[in-house]
Order: sequence, then C-alpha cells, then structure tokens
Amino acid sequence: MSRPNLDNPLIAVLSETGLAVAEKIAGCMGGQTVAPEGRADGASQHAERIGDAIAEAFSAGRPVIGIMAAGSLIRILAPHLSDKQKEPPVIAVAEDGSSAVPLLGGHRGANDLARKIAVALQGHAAITTAGDLRFGIALDAPPDGWALADPQNAKPVMAALLAGEQARLAGACSWLEKADLPVSDEGSVQLIASDRPQACGPLDLHYVPKTCVLGMGCERGCDRQEAIALAVETLGISNVAPQAVAMVASIDVKADEAAIHAVAGHFGVPARFFSADTLETETPRLATPSDIVFAEVGCHGVAEGAALAAAGEGAELVQPKRKSKRATAAIARSGHVFTEATMKKTGRQRGRLFVVGIGPGQEGWRSPEVARMIGAASDLVGYSLYLDLIGDISGGKTRHDFDLGKEEDRVRHAMELAGTGKDVALVCSGDAGIYAMATLVFELLAKGGLTDAAQRIGIEVSPGISALQAAAARAGAPLGHDFCTISLSDLLTPWEAIQMRVKAAAEGDFVISFYNPVSKRRRTQLAYARDVLLEHRPADTPVILATNLGRPEEKVRVVPLSELQVDDVDMLTVVIVGSSETRTICTGDGRNWVYTPRGYAAKQGTGIGA
Repeated sequence: MSRPNLDNPLIAVLSETGLAVAEKIAGCMGGQTVAPEGRADGASQHAERIGDAIAEAFSAGRPVIGIMAAGSLIRILAPHLSDKQKEPPVIAVAEDGSSAVPLLGGHRGANDLARKIAVALQGHAAITTAGDLRFGIALDAPPDGWALADPQNAKPVMAALLAGEQARLAGACSWLEKADLPVSDEGSVQLIASDRPQACGPLDLHYVPKTCVLGMGCERGCDRQEAIALAVETLGISNVAPQAVAMVASIDVKADEAAIHAVAGHFGVPARFFSADTLETETPRLATPSDIVFAEVGCHGVAEGAALAAAGEGAELVQPKRKSKRATAAIARSGHVFTEATMKKTGRQRGRLFVVGIGPGQEGWRSPEVARMIGAASDLVGYSLYLDLIGDISGGKTRHDFDLGKEEDRVRHAMELAGTGKDVALVCSGDAGIYAMATLVFELLAKGGLTDAAQRIGIEVSPGISALQAAAARAGAPLGHDFCTISLSDLLTPWEAIQMRVKAAAEGDFVISFYNPVSKRRRTQLAYARDVLLEHRPADTPVILATNLGRPEEKVRVVPLSELQVDDVDMLTVVIVGSSETRTICTGDGRNWVYTPRGYAAKQGTGIGA
C-alpha cells in the first residue's frame, strides 16, 4: 500500500464561523482554506463551485478536510471514488470544531489527521475502524519504513484477534511491542518482524523493515527485463525479502537509464543517484573494486559503491557485485530503517519536469492530470500571471516568477532546477504544446548547453484546453470542419512565411484561429490577413473576438469579416475567422451562435473548384 502525501491539505469551508475552525487547522498542519465565492471572505482562495475545488484536490491526491456536514462531502466525492488503496484522506469536521470524522483513508493517514485536528480544536476524533479502537494500531497499515509482505492475511488476522485469539511476536519491532495487543507465547496469530523471507500461514503477518539498498549498474540501453531478473535473483541468493528494499541506487550518469528505473518500478521504490566522486569515497568498503570501471566512469565500483553510499556509514555489504550480460547488482544493509524522510535526504532523485497547460485561466478548464502534476511538484516556474491563476492549488510550493519575453530563461531555469533532483512544474496558459513552452524544452535538449543533470531529467507534458478551443466553445462550434492556427507574431517567424501561410489558408478555405494577432508595435499584420481573406470568402463571414477567456473580464464578440478592426483586438484576444461555410444562428434567448457545418458543399464566392 503506497503512503499518501499528507502535506498541503485542502480545507473547504462554507461560512465565517467555519473559517475560524479552518484557520486553526491550517495553523497546525498547513494547507489552504477555500470557500465559495461570496462566503468566508478571509479564506485563502475562493471557488465558483466549491464541489469542483474539492473534487479536483481529491483527484490530485491532496488530503481534503471539509468544515461541513459529512453527507455533503460524501455526495461531492462519491462519483470520484475508485481505488481505496490510492485515495487520499478525507475528513469532515463539525463547524464548531467539536468532532473530526475520517470518511476515507482511515489507514492512509485520515485517522492520524483526525486525531491531530481534535487536539488542535480540543474536540473529538470519531475513529470508527475496529483495529484502531480495540488495539490502538492498524495492522494492515504499518508505519513509515515498514512493509507488509502478505497483506491478504491482514483481514483474517484482524478478525481472529477481534474474536479473542492471541498473538505471538517474532523479531524486534518496537511499534508492535507498544501496541495494546493480546500477546501470548502460545498465540495462534503470529506477527513476524524480519527483512528476510518467511514462510507464512494464513494467520501470520510478516512485517518487513526497509533496511536494504539495491545497488545497480548497467550498460547504456540495457534490456529492462535483464536488469529486473538480475535484481530478483540477487535478492533470492542473499536471503533478502523484496519488501526490504528501500531504494535502488546507481551513479548519476544513469539517472535517465530506463533499466534502472524499471528495477525501481518493479519493487515500487524510488531510485537515487550519486556522483562518481561520492562513489569513489566508498572504495575502501568495496568487495570487488575495478580499475576498468574507474577508467570508464571515475569510480572503482558502481553497484557496490551506490548500495553502500545510500545505506550509509556502518552499512554491511550483504551481497557483493553480481553480473549479468549487461548489468550489475549488489546489496547493502543499513543499520536503520529507511523512512520517506530519510530517503529524501539520500542521494539525488531523477528530477522531473512537468510541462503543464492550465487552460485560458478558468479553474474548471484545468484537467485533473495537470492538477495532479502541480500537486506533485515542489517548485513552480512560469509567467507571474499564470502562477497567480493556480494559487488555489499551489500553496506551500516555491515560485519562480518570470516576465514575458523571458521564455528561454524560464524554460532553462526549470530544466536546471529539475536537474538538481526536484519535481518542477513549468506552467503555461492554454495548451503547453501550442505556441508555448513544451517545444522550447525539446529545442534546448536538442541544441545542448544544459548541464548533464538537466539533460537527464524526466519530462512529462500534459495537455490543456487551448485558447482556440475555449474561444470556439464560448461562441458555439466554429471548428466543426477543417481549421488551422496561425501566429501573426514575426518575432520568431519571418513575415514572409506568415504571409505565405495566410494566403494558403485563405485559398484552402480553412477556419483560421489567429494567435498573437497584434501588439503595441505590430499593427498591420491582422489588417493584412483580413484583406487577404476577403479575397476568398464573403464579407459577412463571422469573426470571433474572444478576450480574457475564463476570467472575470471575459468578453466574446462576433463581427463580420469586413468590419474587423485592429483596434478591437489586443494580445489577450484570440481571433477566429470562419470559412465560407461558417454560419450564425440566433436562439430564442437572443444569443448569437457561430458554427461550421460538418458537411462541406461548394458555394458561390468561395473560389473552391474554380
């Protein structure tokens, strides 16, 4: 069972009375308060629809604390429940702070959070899970640094203990010894603490301390299955339980090696990396130092050195280096249990760069995947306005603000920051891959000039709702048939190339979305495009002018092509020009809509087929 991230909970509140309670909770455990628009003015954030804000935080894996009725939280989150092994804690707190009720994730942190809230509010934690109530412990959820080797046995073991059976303890385990369990040397239930494999019966639970590090080395492009097979065999030979592996360790030039990450993924643990200089300091402890390895990478051993470096001072080399055709593996046992906190301080993880598009600006247009990535990031990089727009989900994260015009500086900074081992979100408006930063990420990789660490980061690009899509949706359905996008900015594209594309799109009778239509210095390009288009489509062709989409200042207008004026457009405006087939229709409420029929028939004046 993976452990949830309990940092930065969303604390939803519906009233001023509840806000006082919410602020006490935030004061003791962090997080952000969010309230509906027009209520609880002092909340950190306000949402047009509080239910959407709660559901988005839940989908992103954030703990949710609702200062509201339990039934309200249940109804909001019911459509989003899928896998209790992955869902974050959800707690309902009475508006007067008298009770904190864990609704979801009791064994994934909710019970502990509820107790912490109750202490802060001098209230009551309404814990309902049987094991916690009877024994003060959740046998199916061992503490940080321990794993359950046979989780399928947890239910029958708990049932037996609740029915009056007794347990016998095997191995040293302070947290089990401190629990209020019925213990007897003759107990029918056995609770085992060991980092070695055990043969367990149906009433045995094997708790494995995460004490071991699997050091790995491999050739570039090593087959993933070969590396996994070597790792599994090495553990078997060494009599080490797979659950005892706290991490996979290697040299930093392997930070982007797929085989190393495949091994880490196989065991469900993080990968950590060390410089050659750090590994070289481990040479006196190596069992099989190699001058050949030193000549290649600058240290006398990768697998053994990485295992020992991660395991720390006083670690024991349980298994010296073993080799397959293209990989090496070794195991070191530490003198302590690795918790998530200690692992974060060990070596360097492969940094990740999340390139995210947050849409035109409205919270409801932000995808759950984008919210999840922003939630996973420690650092946010972007234009200041874009970072302001995600303030509701970015509390507690380090911001790196850049002005417009500093695009390459912004992207380079994000990549180098990820190269230090951090998870970084590069925040773009609209879709990150449409006239935005995703392309620049790969351009910088292609042309070089980055540090070696920055070149080895993991990259994930998440789609967002583009300004084109948002403008089209606000106006109706103008993209019902073939369309294209053209940027009128000549900062990166020669004006001659832009002219060629405008003419070709006009002759092809595409619906056209113009990005970057005007600026303070560019006042003629849009007029040129209008005049070219008037040569190929009717003067009354609908043109959509959409400004500040998804924001309070949003304005959407429809004008005939012949009346399109440059002064009606600014850099925050998306211009969509219909094809010769695009039409308008007025509904009974007086609303004018724009649409392009899905079927296309040539008509007089199009120039098609001439």
